[in-house]
Amino acid sequence: MAVLTVIYILILIIFALVAYAVIQIKMFGMKVKDFWGFVEANQMLDKLYMFAKQYERMTPQEQIIYLTEAEKIFKAFDKVPDELWEEEYDKYKEVLSKYNDIRMLRWTSN
Repeated sequence: MAVLTVIYILILIIFALVAYAVIQIKMFGMKVKDFWGFVEANQMLDKLYMFAKQYERMTPQEQIIYLTEAEKIFKAFDKVPDELWEEEYDKYKEVLSKYNDIRMLRWTSN
């Protein structure tokens, strides 16, 4: 019986923490879906940042993949306040720079 009571209390605490997190996100003026998209985009930003650092020459297929993934990141980051991602600004700037380079390269080749 005591174990069951502890489990109920833990479940109640978990629900309370989730509700508190949702309320905080809403008070910050965002939608939960936008915040979750930002979290996923932040993970992809790390991958694209490493990719941009390692590869100077990309195949046309890799360029297209890079461009589409970068555009998804830019859209997700536009939906959240700047204060949330100011620590990631250097990575964002590097990915944006590589994005612009690829766009320019593809534009001049066409």
